[in-house]
Amino acid sequence: MKISVLVVMGVSGSGKTTVAAMLAGRLGWEFADADDFHSPANVAKMHAGHPLTDDDRRPWLASIAGWIDAVRDGHGGGVVTCSALRRSYRVQLTEGRPDVRIVYLDGNPALIAERQAGRHHHYMPASLMASQFATLERPGVEENPIVVDVSPPPAVILDAIIRGMA
Repeated sequence: MKISVLVVMGVSGSGKTTVAAMLAGRLGWEFADADDFHSPANVAKMHAGHPLTDDDRRPWLASIAGWIDAVRDGHGGGVVTCSALRRSYRVQLTEGRPDVRIVYLDGNPALIAERQAGRHHHYMPASLMASQFATLERPGVEENPIVVDVSPPPAVILDAIIRGMA
């Protein structure tokens, strides 16, 4: 089946926005950043160093799913970032959408922490990294994810994703 939307997932600092934006550009597809779908209350909560609850995430995931459906209905292609750390979150984005595929940016916690520490002007403080890894449920083979290591340069990561789409 032809892929119409890629959901680029991983913990904060894994490179989701960088990789997804470059991937969308290479494919000529629409791009959306899940951060833009958060409510002001969610942003304030994260900025204050408090992890989101499933209740906080539910409307956020529904908004992302709405974007995915709009892209699919428009018969175009799209790439969206979303931490999608739990399987239940990914199910909300992919269930009934066989043309939507997960791309998991997998990285060593030390490398991710180093990258996160270098980020400025982002509302996800480094103090929440432990909660990100504690929440992470790595995608299983039954989810048919494209799993890529985040340690190489972005261009190498993009090539791996493109190969995984075949």
